[in-house]
Amino acid sequence: MRKAVAELVGTFVLVFGGCGSAVFAAAFPNVGIGLLGVSLAFGLTVLGCAYALGPISGGHFNPAVTVGLAVAGRFDWKDVPKYWGAQVVGAIVAAGLLVFLLQAAPGGYIPSEGGLAANGVGDHSPGKYSMVAGIVSEIVLTFIFLTVILGSTAKGASPAQAGMAIGLTLTLVHLVGIPITNLSVNPARSTGPAIFVGGWAIAQLWVFWVAPLVGAAAAGALGKWLFADDES
Repeated sequence: MRKAVAELVGTFVLVFGGCGSAVFAAAFPNVGIGLLGVSLAFGLTVLGCAYALGPISGGHFNPAVTVGLAVAGRFDWKDVPKYWGAQVVGAIVAAGLLVFLLQAAPGGYIPSEGGLAANGVGDHSPGKYSMVAGIVSEIVLTFIFLTVILGSTAKGASPAQAGMAIGLTLTLVHLVGIPITNLSVNPARSTGPAIFVGGWAIAQLWVFWVAPLVGAAAAGALGKWLFADDES
C-alpha cells in the first residue's frame, strides 16, 4: 500500500507540475516560460520525486517505466497492475485539480477547447505532425528515457546521481518531443488530461499507451543484456 500511495503521489506531482506549467505559465503574457520552461518543469518534478519517493516505490511514476523495468527483470510482473492503477489515478486527480483551478480564471476554462496540455497527433499536434511521426517519436524518446533509467540505476552506477540523470533526460526528451506530440513517454500523463478533454484526446489516447510501452519494452530487453554484468 505504501508503494502504491507513493506512485500515486509522485505521478500526481508530475502531471500537476508538468501539465500545470504548460497551461498556466507557458504562454503567460510577457513572462511565459515557453518550451524550455515546460521541459524543465517535467524534468524537475521527476528529479524531486525520485529523491523523495523513490526509496519507497522505486520512483516509477509512469506505466512505461514500470513495464521497462519488468522486462529488464528488475520489477515483479505481478505488481505491474497495482502500480499502473496508482499512476493513472494520480494523473487523473492532478488533471482534475488543474481544471478546477483553471476554471477560476476570468472567462473560465473549457478543457475541450483549451486542450489541458493533452497529447495529440495530426491536427492536435503542436507542430501538426502526422500520426506516424508521433508514434515513432514516442517510441524512440521513451526508449532513450528508459535506457538512461536502466543505466543510471544499475548496480554499477552511482545511486546518488540517478535522479539527476533521469530528470535531465526527461527534460531533454521533452525539448525534442513537445512540438511533435506535446510529448508523453508516459501513458498515465496522457490519460489524466485526456479524460477531461474528451473527444479527440480519448480517440488518440491509444497512441500514447502503445508507443511508450513499445519503446519501454525495447529498452528493457536491451538493458537486460547491456547491463547484465552490473546485475549479476
